[in-house]
Amino acid sequence: MDKKKVQKVEEVSKKVQAEEQASYNIIDVLMDEDNKDPIVLMDGNGKKLSFEQIAVIPYNDKLYCVLKPIDKIENVKDDEAIVFYVQEREGQDPVLMVEADEKVAMDVFDEYYDLLDEASNKAKKPNKK
Repeated sequence: MDKKKVQKVEEVSKKVQAEEQASYNIIDVLMDEDNKDPIVLMDGNGKKLSFEQIAVIPYNDKLYCVLKPIDKIENVKDDEAIVFYVQEREGQDPVLMVEADEKVAMDVFDEYYDLLDEASNKAKKPNKK
């Protein structure tokens, strides 16, 4: 294969890879129980930030997620997590938005803690057969 054909194949391959990345559906990533990769989001300045997924919480007819920053974020302590909600937009892939309403964010955290308690209680109870 000559150099021009190889170059053309590489260009097409890069274009396909870019299209695959562009169709990144955050809901699929969040709901994938096997996903251990960081969630990478873009801030308002175009900077990529990495997060560890802590939980996905359906609450009040919305889908929320609790993410802990891996990268240092100004005004966010190392032990803090952030509540995001999934915003679906017609004709576009859904995106994550920071929940700005502090009461809603605290309610989502409370729901998360309730789910942890439930899971802990189930783990403590012996199975009866």
